[in-house]
Parts: sequence; structure tokens; C-alpha cells
Amino acid sequence: MTEVTITHLDQHGFGQSEAGQKLPRTLPGEVIVLDADTGKQRVVTPSEHRISAPCRHFKNCGGCAMQHAADDFVANWKMGIVKTGLAARGIEARMRPIKTSPPNSRRRATLHGRRTKSGALVGFHARASDMVVEVPDCKLLHPDLLKTVPVLAEITKMAGSRKGEIGFALTMSEGGVDLDVRGAKATDLDMLTRLGELADRADLARLSWEAEPIATRRAPYQRFGQARVVPPPGAFLQATPQGESALVAAVQEAVGDASRVVDLFAGCGTFALSLASDAEILAVEAEAAPLQALDAAWRATPGLRHVATLVRDLFRQPLLPDELGKFDAVVIDPPRAGAEAQIRAVADAQVPVIAAVSCNPVSFARDARILLDAGYGLDWVQVVDQFRWSTHVELVARFSRNCG
Repeated sequence: MTEVTITHLDQHGFGQSEAGQKLPRTLPGEVIVLDADTGKQRVVTPSEHRISAPCRHFKNCGGCAMQHAADDFVANWKMGIVKTGLAARGIEARMRPIKTSPPNSRRRATLHGRRTKSGALVGFHARASDMVVEVPDCKLLHPDLLKTVPVLAEITKMAGSRKGEIGFALTMSEGGVDLDVRGAKATDLDMLTRLGELADRADLARLSWEAEPIATRRAPYQRFGQARVVPPPGAFLQATPQGESALVAAVQEAVGDASRVVDLFAGCGTFALSLASDAEILAVEAEAAPLQALDAAWRATPGLRHVATLVRDLFRQPLLPDELGKFDAVVIDPPRAGAEAQIRAVADAQVPVIAAVSCNPVSFARDARILLDAGYGLDWVQVVDQFRWSTHVELVARFSRNCG
């Protein structure tokens, strides 16, 4: 047996000792006893911030990482991750209070199904494992998503194999649950008939197979501003309505009264369509399908300003300074790696205002340093925690040529 004292948490939520040991589900100041033979750990001196996990599945499920810590601790820790990332680049920022989504608010998630001798398992993966853990009392997912689990189990028995697993991309919509099944067997006529019956019984809005719709009972609308969008199956959407609202509000505030806005990595139009009430928009995205959904929604919504779309891979072919120079504001929401080449072009274009959205404080800090070195000021940072009890952090920041 070995005693270990946790000194701090890393950005992935692992407790670390002075010797560099990394232990999951521990907190700073705690003394942990480790069994070198089994790898099991036991808390002998708990932190004042340690609480009983609200979900009974927490011990086995890998869907959440931070349920053992009080909400105020997690909020401060996530704020600290952003501050630390910025400090590493020599940046200080005015931080606004974090906005956290409530329990049972996740409207988008991927569950996994695996056939067994007696039936099927459907749930999240266990921590650091491909084992599937059932989560009937999950405190993370919206109840309407949990209601689909029995049907997901039937699909797993019908179209899964014991050698692999099926992925279920679930999304809440105005029309009900939108389900895209991935990694399953190819369908035949008999299976399509049975799947259609299952879709009716589960009252699904849409059932898709490898992103191809096979049963649509109602259009799975998402509302962005005044517009109603039907995203392609499995399309990226913000994880919770509350998180989306916080991000959109921060972007709208950052953009202000700009009349011409370019939305980079626009997706299906979360920001573009919300801003189109007051500004002309160019929405740029690498894939055509999300932009087609965005365009259809814009054309069907009276009262919006003009929204143009452009299919373009911004990693391979960033918008250049002369293309960006006609805009009053830029909204940029890149993947986790950030968009260094595109940020450099934005900095060179000297667009007056930038609303930067990020899900990675490290790449955000790198890109922020580029903008600051180009003469921009960092006005404020709004941290948003819509992946409650996870280690993920999202934010919106406003950069301007005249900081204030």
C-alpha cells in the first residue's frame, strides 16, 4: 500500500501528486491509498469539496468525470483552466461568471449498443474502456432521450453483432427524437419494415441509417433565432439548449451592431441565423449538407437579412484578408485544434470585431495571442459549461481593435 497526496487537478480532471502520479476522481488535498497490486485507490482524507455523486451510475460509467466534486469547485476549476491556458501565453482577461447547464439537459448524445447472449446492452462506455454500461437513471441526458433506450436495445438485437457495437447518435428536436444509427448491419426489406414499426412505436421524429433517412414521421426542426432548421442526420449541434442560448447571447453581444458578418465554421447556422435578424451574413462551412439546411431555413423565414453560403475547407483554404476586409465582424467557431491559419488571415484583415468561440482553452489561447500581437484587444471572456460533470470547457471571447 502507498499513500499519495493530490496537489492539483490537470485539465483532464486527473488528480496529480508531487511525484507526477495521475489518479482519476480525486481532488486537491486528498490523501489516497493505492494498492500497487490491484491498482485500486481509496480516499483516506477527503477534500472539503468532495460530495456524494448524484448519479448511481457514476462509479462505473465513463459519461461523467466530475460528479465527486461540488458544483462551485467544478465551476472555479473550469474557469481556472481557461485562465491557466491564457496565462501560458502571457494573457490576462476579464472573465465573466461561468454559465452552467442544469442536470438532465443534454439534448444530444451518442450511446452505444452491444449484443449479449441474453439480449443487448445500451449505454455509455465505461471509463477508459469499450465496455458498455447501462444508465437507466442517468442525470445527464434529457428524459426524452432516455425513453428511447428500449428501442435502441431492439435495434441492437436486430442489427448488431457480438463482435462489435452500434452507435446511436440521438438529438432532441421540435419534432421529437432524431436518431442516426451507425456501425450496424446493412438493411434489407424485412429489416426496413421492422425499423419503420419501431420508429412509430418510439414516436421518433426521424430514423436514419448511416446518415441516410429511412423513416421520417415529423421534420426534426431546430430553432436558430427566428428560423427553423432541419439538420442533416447526425449533424453537429450544441449539447444543451441552455448552453446554446448562452453561446448565442455572447456572440450577439460581441458582434453588436455590425451590419456585415462572416460566420466561419458555420455548421447548420446556430450563429448565422441568430444574427441574420440584424445583419447580412456570409456562412462558411466545409460540408455542403449543413449549409443546404441553413439556406433552406433562411429562405423559409421572412424578415431575415440576406444570408449567403460558401462551401470551403477553411483549414486548406482559409478566407484571405482581401475577402475578409468587407466585413464588420467575424464569428469563428473552429474544432478543438483551433484554426491558426484562418486566425492569422483574420488578424491581417484587421476586421473591427471578432467573436471567437472555442471548446479548447489551449488552442484558443494560441489563437488569442496571434490576435493580440496583431493589435487587437481582448475585451472579455464568457465561459460556458454545457458538458456538465465533464472536463470539457467552452467559451466566447470578444476581440476588438478598440478594447473596451
